[in-house]
Amino acid sequence: MAKKQKEISADSLPLVAIDLGSDSVRAMAAQRVDNDLFHILGVEKSRKFMSGIERGVVVQTSNVGYMISEVLRLLANRIGINNLPTAFVSVGGRSMRIVHVSSKRDQIHPRPVSKQLLGDMERECKQKIERHYPEIIVLGLVPAYFVLDGVEQEQAPKEDQAVVLVEAHFIAFYAKRELDEQLQKSFVQAGRPIESSFVRPEALLSAFACVDGDEVLQHGCAVLDFGAQTTTLTVFKRTTYLFNIVLPQGGQNITKAIAQQGISEATAEQLKCKYGFAAPSLVEKNLRMSINDPVNGVVEFTSAALASIIEQKLEEILSPLMQEFAKYEERVETLYITGGGSMLNGLDTFVQQHTKVKVLYGAHDTLLDSTTEPAFFEPGYSSLVGTLLLGSDYRLEHRGEPVKKSGWLERFKQETLGLFEDQEY
Repeated sequence: MAKKQKEISADSLPLVAIDLGSDSVRAMAAQRVDNDLFHILGVEKSRKFMSGIERGVVVQTSNVGYMISEVLRLLANRIGINNLPTAFVSVGGRSMRIVHVSSKRDQIHPRPVSKQLLGDMERECKQKIERHYPEIIVLGLVPAYFVLDGVEQEQAPKEDQAVVLVEAHFIAFYAKRELDEQLQKSFVQAGRPIESSFVRPEALLSAFACVDGDEVLQHGCAVLDFGAQTTTLTVFKRTTYLFNIVLPQGGQNITKAIAQQGISEATAEQLKCKYGFAAPSLVEKNLRMSINDPVNGVVEFTSAALASIIEQKLEEILSPLMQEFAKYEERVETLYITGGGSMLNGLDTFVQQHTKVKVLYGAHDTLLDSTTEPAFFEPGYSSLVGTLLLGSDYRLEHRGEPVKKSGWLERFKQETLGLFEDQEY
Protein backbone atom coordinates (compact mmCIF):
# COMPACT_ATOMS: atom_id res chain seq x y z
CA MET A 1 0.00 0.00 0.00
CA ALA A 2 1.36 3.40 -0.93
CA LYS A 3 2.73 5.40 1.97
CA LYS A 4 0.77 8.57 2.53
CA GLN A 5 2.91 11.68 2.78
CA LYS A 6 2.46 13.93 5.77
CA GLU A 7 0.70 17.16 4.89
CA ILE A 8 2.57 20.38 5.62
CA SER A 9 0.74 23.36 7.09
CA ALA A 10 1.32 26.61 5.22
CA ASP A 11 1.61 28.35 8.62
CA SER A 12 5.03 26.76 9.16
CA LEU A 13 6.49 28.17 5.93
CA PRO A 14 7.91 31.62 5.19
CA LEU A 15 5.74 34.00 3.19
CA VAL A 16 6.95 34.02 -0.41
CA ALA A 17 5.93 36.54 -3.06
CA ILE A 18 6.73 36.19 -6.76
CA ASP A 19 6.84 38.97 -9.34
CA LEU A 20 6.75 37.90 -13.00
CA GLY A 21 8.58 40.68 -14.83
CA SER A 22 9.34 40.98 -18.51
CA ASP A 23 13.08 40.70 -17.89
CA SER A 24 13.18 38.22 -14.99
CA VAL A 25 11.27 36.44 -12.25
CA ARG A 26 11.87 37.76 -8.73
CA ALA A 27 10.98 36.14 -5.42
CA MET A 28 11.00 37.54 -1.88
CA ALA A 29 10.73 35.52 1.33
CA ALA A 30 9.73 37.10 4.63
CA GLN A 31 8.28 36.52 8.06
CA ARG A 32 5.63 38.72 9.65
CA VAL A 33 7.16 39.87 12.94
CA ASP A 34 4.43 42.29 14.02
CA ASN A 35 1.21 43.80 12.77
CA ASP A 36 2.04 44.99 9.24
CA LEU A 37 5.80 44.59 9.82
CA PHE A 38 7.96 42.10 7.91
CA HIS A 39 11.46 40.74 8.26
CA ILE A 40 12.93 40.05 4.82
CA LEU A 41 14.67 36.68 4.77
CA GLY A 42 15.98 36.97 1.24
CA VAL A 43 15.38 38.04 -2.35
CA GLU A 44 16.43 36.25 -5.51
CA LYS A 45 16.15 36.89 -9.24
CA SER A 46 16.17 34.36 -12.06
CA ARG A 47 18.72 34.61 -14.83
CA LYS A 48 17.47 36.29 -17.98
CA PHE A 49 18.48 34.01 -20.82
CA MET A 50 15.17 33.04 -22.37
CA SER A 51 11.95 34.72 -23.48
CA GLY A 52 8.77 33.99 -21.58
CA ILE A 53 6.76 37.08 -20.61
CA GLU A 54 5.62 39.83 -22.94
CA ARG A 55 3.76 42.88 -21.65
CA GLY A 56 2.65 41.10 -18.50
CA VAL A 57 1.42 37.95 -20.25
CA VAL A 58 3.16 34.56 -20.15
CA VAL A 59 3.87 33.44 -23.71
CA GLN A 60 6.25 30.52 -23.03
CA THR A 61 5.04 28.51 -20.05
CA SER A 62 7.97 26.08 -20.06
CA ASN A 63 10.51 28.92 -19.94
CA VAL A 64 8.65 30.79 -17.22
CA GLY A 65 8.10 27.56 -15.28
CA TYR A 66 11.84 26.94 -15.35
CA MET A 67 12.55 30.46 -14.09
CA ILE A 68 9.98 30.09 -11.28
CA SER A 69 11.54 26.80 -10.23
CA GLU A 70 15.03 28.29 -10.41
CA VAL A 71 14.26 31.41 -8.39
CA LEU A 72 12.50 29.43 -5.64
CA ARG A 73 15.44 27.01 -5.46
CA LEU A 74 17.89 29.90 -5.18
CA LEU A 75 15.72 31.56 -2.54
CA ALA A 76 15.43 28.36 -0.50
CA ASN A 77 19.23 28.01 -0.56
CA ARG A 78 19.68 31.63 0.47
CA ILE A 79 17.44 31.39 3.53
CA GLY A 80 18.68 27.92 4.47
CA ILE A 81 15.64 25.66 4.09
CA ASN A 82 15.11 22.56 1.98
CA ASN A 83 12.17 23.69 -0.12
CA LEU A 84 9.70 26.48 -0.84
CA PRO A 85 6.68 24.53 -2.06
CA THR A 86 4.27 27.42 -2.53
CA ALA A 87 4.12 31.15 -3.29
CA PHE A 88 1.82 34.14 -3.62
CA VAL A 89 1.78 36.01 -6.91
CA SER A 90 0.49 39.39 -8.12
CA VAL A 91 -1.25 39.44 -11.49
CA GLY A 92 -1.39 42.15 -14.14
CA GLY A 93 -1.05 42.43 -17.88
CA ARG A 94 -2.02 44.38 -20.93
CA SER A 95 -5.57 42.99 -21.14
CA MET A 96 -6.58 43.68 -17.51
CA ARG A 97 -9.62 45.95 -17.03
CA ILE A 98 -12.23 46.65 -14.34
CA VAL A 99 -16.02 46.54 -14.25
CA HIS A 100 -18.67 47.11 -11.57
CA VAL A 101 -20.81 44.09 -10.67
CA SER A 102 -23.38 43.45 -7.92
CA SER A 103 -25.52 40.77 -6.35
CA LYS A 104 -28.78 41.03 -4.35
CA ARG A 105 -30.39 38.77 -1.74
CA ASP A 106 -33.78 38.85 0.03
CA GLN A 107 -33.47 36.97 3.33
CA ILE A 108 -37.27 37.12 3.88
CA HIS A 109 -36.78 37.81 7.59
CA PRO A 110 -34.20 39.98 9.41
CA ARG A 111 -31.09 37.90 10.03
CA PRO A 112 -27.30 38.44 10.18
CA VAL A 113 -25.40 38.52 6.90
CA SER A 114 -23.17 35.48 7.15
CA LYS A 115 -19.72 35.11 5.59
CA GLN A 116 -21.12 32.20 3.60
CA LEU A 117 -23.81 34.42 2.10
CA LEU A 118 -21.28 37.09 1.13
CA GLY A 119 -19.04 34.39 -0.35
CA ASP A 120 -21.97 33.05 -2.39
CA MET A 121 -22.76 36.56 -3.64
CA GLU A 122 -19.12 37.09 -4.64
CA ARG A 123 -19.05 33.78 -6.54
CA GLU A 124 -22.33 34.70 -8.24
CA CYS A 125 -20.79 37.96 -9.47
CA LYS A 126 -17.75 36.14 -10.82
CA GLN A 127 -19.89 33.55 -12.59
CA LYS A 128 -22.20 36.25 -13.97
CA ILE A 129 -19.32 37.93 -15.78
CA GLU A 130 -17.59 34.76 -16.98
CA ARG A 131 -20.83 33.14 -18.16
CA HIS A 132 -21.73 36.20 -20.23
CA TYR A 133 -18.18 36.63 -21.58
CA PRO A 134 -16.60 33.14 -21.82
CA GLU A 135 -13.39 34.51 -23.35
CA ILE A 136 -12.47 36.39 -20.16
CA ILE A 137 -11.72 35.43 -16.56
CA VAL A 138 -12.20 37.39 -13.33
CA LEU A 139 -8.78 37.77 -11.70
CA GLY A 140 -10.05 39.36 -8.51
CA LEU A 141 -13.14 40.87 -6.88
CA VAL A 142 -12.72 43.81 -4.50
CA PRO A 143 -15.71 44.86 -2.32
CA ALA A 144 -16.83 48.40 -3.19
CA TYR A 145 -19.84 48.98 -0.91
CA PHE A 146 -22.94 47.33 0.53
CA VAL A 147 -26.61 48.34 0.68
CA LEU A 148 -28.47 46.90 3.68
CA ASP A 149 -32.23 47.47 3.80
CA GLY A 150 -31.74 50.47 1.52
CA VAL A 151 -28.90 52.04 3.53
CA GLU A 152 -25.50 52.24 1.84
CA GLN A 153 -22.32 51.53 3.80
CA GLU A 154 -18.70 51.01 2.84
CA GLN A 155 -17.76 48.29 5.29
CA ALA A 156 -18.92 44.67 5.17
CA PRO A 157 -21.91 43.90 7.43
CA LYS A 158 -21.10 43.05 11.03
CA GLU A 159 -21.95 39.58 12.31
CA ASP A 160 -24.72 40.89 14.59
CA GLN A 161 -26.21 43.20 11.94
CA ALA A 162 -29.62 41.70 11.07
CA VAL A 163 -31.18 42.81 7.76
CA VAL A 164 -33.64 41.57 5.14
CA LEU A 165 -32.38 43.01 1.84
CA VAL A 166 -28.69 42.70 1.03
CA GLU A 167 -26.81 44.20 -1.91
CA ALA A 168 -23.09 43.57 -2.37
CA HIS A 169 -21.26 45.70 -4.94
CA PHE A 170 -17.82 44.69 -6.22
CA ILE A 171 -15.15 45.91 -8.60
CA ALA A 172 -14.06 43.01 -10.76
CA PHE A 173 -10.62 42.90 -12.35
CA TYR A 174 -10.87 40.83 -15.50
CA ALA A 175 -8.62 39.86 -18.40
CA LYS A 176 -8.44 37.52 -21.34
CA ARG A 177 -8.62 33.95 -20.13
CA GLU A 178 -5.22 33.15 -21.60
CA LEU A 179 -3.53 35.40 -19.03
CA ASP A 180 -4.66 33.19 -16.14
CA GLU A 181 -4.33 29.89 -18.05
CA GLN A 182 -0.72 30.61 -19.01
CA LEU A 183 0.10 31.69 -15.47
CA GLN A 184 -1.34 28.49 -14.01
CA LYS A 185 0.50 26.34 -16.58
CA SER A 186 3.79 28.04 -15.70
CA PHE A 187 3.47 27.11 -12.03
CA VAL A 188 2.47 23.57 -13.00
CA GLN A 189 5.64 23.40 -15.12
CA ALA A 190 7.59 24.58 -12.07
CA GLY A 191 5.98 21.90 -9.89
CA ARG A 192 4.75 24.57 -7.47
CA PRO A 193 1.18 25.62 -6.62
CA ILE A 194 0.03 29.21 -6.34
CA GLU A 195 -1.00 29.64 -2.71
CA SER A 196 -3.16 32.60 -3.75
CA SER A 197 -3.02 35.34 -6.39
CA PHE A 198 -3.85 39.03 -6.10
CA VAL A 199 -4.27 41.76 -8.69
CA ARG A 200 -1.20 43.99 -8.78
CA PRO A 201 -3.03 47.33 -8.17
CA GLU A 202 -4.54 45.90 -4.96
CA ALA A 203 -1.11 44.78 -3.74
CA LEU A 204 0.42 48.20 -4.43
CA LEU A 205 -2.42 50.20 -2.87
CA SER A 206 -2.41 47.97 0.21
CA ALA A 207 1.27 48.75 0.77
CA PHE A 208 0.93 52.50 0.19
CA ALA A 209 -2.14 52.78 2.43
CA CYS A 210 -0.29 51.04 5.27
CA VAL A 211 2.56 53.54 4.99
CA ASP A 212 0.57 56.76 4.50
CA GLY A 213 -2.60 55.74 6.36
CA ASP A 214 -6.06 54.79 5.17
CA GLU A 215 -6.95 58.47 4.75
CA VAL A 216 -5.01 58.44 1.47
CA LEU A 217 -7.65 56.02 0.17
CA GLN A 218 -10.49 58.09 1.58
CA HIS A 219 -9.19 61.26 -0.07
CA GLY A 220 -8.50 59.47 -3.33
CA CYS A 221 -5.25 58.43 -4.97
CA ALA A 222 -3.84 57.03 -8.19
CA VAL A 223 -0.95 54.70 -8.97
CA LEU A 224 1.27 55.05 -12.04
CA ASP A 225 3.02 51.68 -12.27
CA PHE A 226 5.88 52.17 -14.73
CA GLY A 227 7.25 48.76 -15.72
CA ALA A 228 9.63 47.51 -18.38
CA GLN A 229 7.01 46.60 -21.01
CA THR A 230 3.74 47.96 -19.59
CA THR A 231 2.58 51.09 -17.79
CA THR A 232 -0.57 50.92 -15.68
CA LEU A 233 -2.69 53.75 -14.33
CA THR A 234 -5.13 52.97 -11.52
CA VAL A 235 -7.43 55.48 -9.79
CA PHE A 236 -8.97 54.68 -6.42
CA LYS A 237 -11.19 56.53 -3.91
CA ARG A 238 -12.65 55.34 -0.59
CA THR A 239 -13.53 51.74 -1.43
CA THR A 240 -13.90 51.92 -5.21
CA TYR A 241 -11.59 51.62 -8.18
CA LEU A 242 -12.64 54.39 -10.55
CA PHE A 243 -10.34 53.58 -13.45
CA ASN A 244 -7.67 51.12 -14.57
CA ILE A 245 -5.83 50.94 -17.86
CA VAL A 246 -2.71 49.10 -19.04
CA LEU A 247 -0.64 50.43 -21.94
CA PRO A 248 1.81 48.07 -23.70
CA GLN A 249 4.80 50.43 -23.36
CA GLY A 250 7.34 50.99 -20.63
CA GLY A 251 10.98 51.46 -19.77
CA GLN A 252 12.20 49.10 -22.49
CA ASN A 253 10.73 51.42 -25.12
CA ILE A 254 12.98 54.18 -23.81
CA THR A 255 15.98 51.84 -23.95
CA LYS A 256 15.21 50.94 -27.57
CA ALA A 257 14.90 54.61 -28.50
CA ILE A 258 18.39 55.25 -27.08
CA ALA A 259 19.75 52.17 -28.87
CA GLN A 260 18.62 53.62 -32.19
CA GLN A 261 21.46 56.11 -31.87
CA GLY A 262 23.87 53.34 -32.81
CA ILE A 263 24.51 51.31 -29.65
CA SER A 264 23.39 47.93 -28.33
CA GLU A 265 20.32 47.68 -26.11
CA ALA A 266 22.49 46.44 -23.23
CA THR A 267 24.65 49.57 -23.46
CA ALA A 268 21.56 51.77 -23.87
CA GLU A 269 20.04 50.31 -20.70
CA GLN A 270 23.20 51.02 -18.71
CA LEU A 271 23.35 54.54 -20.12
CA LYS A 272 19.71 55.22 -19.21
CA CYS A 273 20.05 53.92 -15.65
CA LYS A 274 23.34 55.68 -14.90
CA TYR A 275 23.05 59.00 -16.72
CA GLY A 276 19.45 59.31 -17.90
CA PHE A 277 17.13 62.17 -16.90
CA ALA A 278 13.44 62.55 -17.68
CA ALA A 279 13.99 65.87 -19.50
CA PRO A 280 16.92 68.13 -20.55
CA SER A 281 15.73 70.85 -18.15
CA LEU A 282 16.38 68.46 -15.25
CA VAL A 283 20.02 67.74 -16.18
CA GLU A 284 22.22 69.24 -13.48
CA LYS A 285 25.52 69.02 -15.44
CA ASN A 286 25.72 68.45 -19.17
CA LEU A 287 28.39 65.76 -19.33
CA ARG A 288 30.00 64.64 -22.58
CA MET A 289 30.34 60.86 -22.71
CA SER A 290 32.18 58.49 -25.02
CA ILE A 291 30.59 55.06 -24.97
CA ASN A 292 32.71 52.13 -26.12
CA ASP A 293 29.97 49.91 -27.48
CA PRO A 294 31.00 46.29 -28.23
CA VAL A 295 28.99 46.35 -31.48
CA ASN A 296 29.46 49.84 -32.93
CA GLY A 297 32.64 51.06 -31.32
CA VAL A 298 32.89 54.52 -29.74
CA VAL A 299 29.62 56.52 -29.66
CA GLU A 300 29.49 60.03 -28.17
CA PHE A 301 26.62 61.42 -26.11
CA THR A 302 25.87 64.45 -23.97
CA SER A 303 23.61 64.24 -20.93
CA ALA A 304 21.22 66.78 -22.48
CA ALA A 305 20.98 64.86 -25.78
CA LEU A 306 20.27 61.64 -23.87
CA ALA A 307 17.59 63.39 -21.80
CA SER A 308 16.00 64.75 -24.97
CA ILE A 309 15.56 61.21 -26.34
CA ILE A 310 14.11 60.05 -23.02
CA GLU A 311 11.74 63.02 -22.76
CA GLN A 312 10.35 62.42 -26.25
CA LYS A 313 9.64 58.76 -25.45
CA LEU A 314 8.17 59.57 -22.04
CA GLU A 315 5.76 62.02 -23.65
CA GLU A 316 4.66 59.30 -26.05
CA ILE A 317 4.12 56.76 -23.25
CA LEU A 318 2.65 58.95 -20.52
CA SER A 319 0.64 61.60 -22.39
CA PRO A 320 -2.35 59.30 -23.12
CA LEU A 321 -2.41 58.20 -19.48
CA MET A 322 -2.16 61.73 -18.09
CA GLN A 323 -4.97 62.86 -20.41
CA GLU A 324 -7.17 60.13 -18.95
CA PHE A 325 -6.05 60.98 -15.43
CA ALA A 326 -7.09 64.62 -15.94
CA LYS A 327 -10.71 63.43 -15.84
CA TYR A 328 -10.21 62.30 -12.21
CA GLU A 329 -7.86 64.99 -10.85
CA GLU A 330 -10.62 66.76 -8.91
CA ARG A 331 -11.50 63.52 -7.11
CA VAL A 332 -8.05 62.51 -5.84
CA GLU A 333 -5.21 64.12 -3.89
CA THR A 334 -2.16 61.93 -4.55
CA LEU A 335 -0.52 60.24 -7.53
CA TYR A 336 1.99 57.53 -6.62
CA ILE A 337 4.80 56.51 -8.98
CA THR A 338 6.11 52.99 -8.68
CA GLY A 339 7.49 50.08 -10.71
CA GLY A 340 10.94 49.13 -11.99
CA GLY A 341 11.05 52.06 -14.44
CA SER A 342 10.12 54.67 -11.84
CA MET A 343 13.71 55.27 -10.68
CA LEU A 344 14.57 57.26 -13.81
CA ASN A 345 16.12 60.52 -12.60
CA GLY A 346 13.53 63.29 -12.38
CA LEU A 347 10.52 61.17 -13.32
CA ASP A 348 8.52 62.55 -10.38
CA THR A 349 9.21 66.13 -11.52
CA PHE A 350 8.30 65.24 -15.10
CA VAL A 351 4.97 63.74 -14.02
CA GLN A 352 4.27 66.64 -11.65
CA GLN A 353 4.47 69.01 -14.62
CA HIS A 354 1.55 67.12 -16.19
CA THR A 355 -0.89 67.15 -13.27
CA LYS A 356 -2.32 69.35 -10.50
CA VAL A 357 -2.30 66.65 -7.79
CA LYS A 358 0.58 65.84 -5.46
CA VAL A 359 3.07 63.37 -6.98
CA LEU A 360 4.99 61.01 -4.68
CA TYR A 361 7.04 57.87 -5.05
CA GLY A 362 5.14 54.91 -3.63
CA ALA A 363 6.72 53.84 -0.34
CA HIS A 364 6.59 50.64 1.69
CA ASP A 365 9.39 51.46 4.15
CA THR A 366 7.33 51.25 7.36
CA LEU A 367 6.37 47.67 6.46
CA LEU A 368 9.99 46.44 6.69
CA ASP A 369 12.01 46.03 9.87
CA SER A 370 15.27 47.82 10.64
CA THR A 371 17.47 44.96 9.43
CA THR A 372 16.24 45.32 5.83
CA GLU A 373 18.87 46.10 3.18
CA PRO A 374 18.47 49.67 1.83
CA ALA A 375 17.96 48.45 -1.76
CA PHE A 376 14.68 46.76 -0.81
CA PHE A 377 13.08 50.11 0.06
CA GLU A 378 13.11 51.18 -3.60
CA PRO A 379 9.74 51.47 -5.42
CA GLY A 380 10.57 48.51 -7.63
CA TYR A 381 9.98 46.22 -4.64
CA SER A 382 6.60 47.67 -3.62
CA SER A 383 4.60 45.05 -5.52
CA LEU A 384 6.47 42.20 -3.80
CA VAL A 385 5.98 43.75 -0.35
CA GLY A 386 2.31 44.44 -1.07
CA THR A 387 1.89 40.82 -2.16
CA LEU A 388 3.47 39.67 1.11
CA LEU A 389 1.02 41.87 3.00
CA LEU A 390 -2.02 40.39 1.24
CA GLY A 391 -0.52 36.91 1.49
CA SER A 392 -0.09 37.26 5.22
CA ASP A 393 -3.75 38.24 5.60
CA TYR A 394 -4.70 35.25 3.44
CA ARG A 395 -2.70 32.94 5.74
CA LEU A 396 -4.52 34.28 8.79
CA GLU A 397 -7.89 33.60 7.16
CA HIS A 398 -6.84 30.06 6.17
CA ARG A 399 -4.85 29.18 9.27
CA GLY A 400 -4.04 25.48 9.64
CA GLU A 401 -4.77 24.56 6.03
CA PRO A 402 -2.24 22.28 4.30
CA VAL A 403 -0.01 23.46 1.49
CA LYS A 404 -1.71 23.15 -1.88
CA LYS A 405 -0.28 20.51 -4.17
CA SER A 406 0.94 21.48 -7.61
CA GLY A 407 -1.16 20.50 -10.61
CA TRP A 408 1.20 17.84 -11.93
CA LEU A 409 1.54 16.24 -8.48
CA GLU A 410 -2.23 15.99 -8.20
CA ARG A 411 -2.50 14.41 -11.63
CA PHE A 412 0.33 12.01 -10.85
CA LYS A 413 -1.41 10.96 -7.63
CA GLN A 414 -4.73 10.40 -9.37
CA GLU A 415 -3.30 8.52 -12.34
CA THR A 416 -0.68 6.32 -10.68
CA LEU A 417 -0.89 5.99 -6.90
CA GLY A 418 -4.41 4.63 -7.09
CA LEU A 419 -3.11 1.65 -9.07
CA PHE A 420 -1.25 0.34 -6.01
CA GLU A 421 -3.50 1.17 -3.08
CA ASP A 422 -5.24 -2.19 -2.62
CA GLN A 423 -2.67 -4.62 -3.98
CA GLU A 424 -1.05 -7.26 -1.78
CA TYR A 425 2.65 -8.04 -1.86
